[in-house]
Amino acid sequence: MSLHLIELPLSLQALHRWAGTRALATPFDEGLALHHLLGEAFGPAALQPFRLMVAPRAQTGTLYAYAGATAEDLRRQALSVLTPAQAEVIDLERLRSLPRPAEGWTEGQRLGFDLRLRPVVRLASTLAGTGKNGEDISFRKGAEIDAFLAAALRGETASREDVYLGWLAERLAPAAMLDLTATRLASFRRTRIQRNGKRLEGPDALVHGTLTITDPTAFAELLGHGIGRHRSYGYGMLLLRPPQRGQSC
Repeated sequence: MSLHLIELPLSLQALHRWAGTRALATPFDEGLALHHLLGEAFGPAALQPFRLMVAPRAQTGTLYAYAGATAEDLRRQALSVLTPAQAEVIDLERLRSLPRPAEGWTEGQRLGFDLRLRPVVRLASTLAGTGKNGEDISFRKGAEIDAFLAAALRGETASREDVYLGWLAERLAPAAMLDLTATRLASFRRTRIQRNGKRLEGPDALVHGTLTITDPTAFAELLGHGIGRHRSYGYGMLLLRPPQRGQSC
């Protein structure tokens, strides 16, 4: 499948209004709203993974995504089904795309990246331990929990940054190798999201760094697939940029 980088401006105020009409705004979950909006306008998973970039105090944002179709094809699809309310959110006239062909990547190529992640793991067995305040903590098999919390409950002493970067390195392989000297955890917070009618609390991390391509074909597939869980809700998209320099990234 050919891959294209998509750029789509949208109105944040109109997104909130549209989400309100769909009962997606109490409380508002940006990723969930965009998941539904993009699926209804362009087709299920047509724009996935994606990332919404918004400047401080801005009323508009720019959505970036990887897609198997060009901007022209996506615009044609959306014009056939878009509602007036959705058209207020999405600026179809300014929808643009650039090809990201698989043959454009080479083994040994270094690339910088900006990546929003939800670094969670699904437990293969029950995991129990003691919390930071001395309380007993237990999670059942199959539970989705913060990768750092899982490591701590197993008695590991690595920092949050080390755990998350290790988690990322595992998911980049065998397509690429993470350069730990030029990669850092840029920000971290805990957020609540809505999935299947449930409220889930977990890690929301931003990583800035550099990688080296080790398998060009696998790397092309990785871009289109995304990294980690919740890829159809605004996580896991590798936004590429020039390589970073050491710890100054």
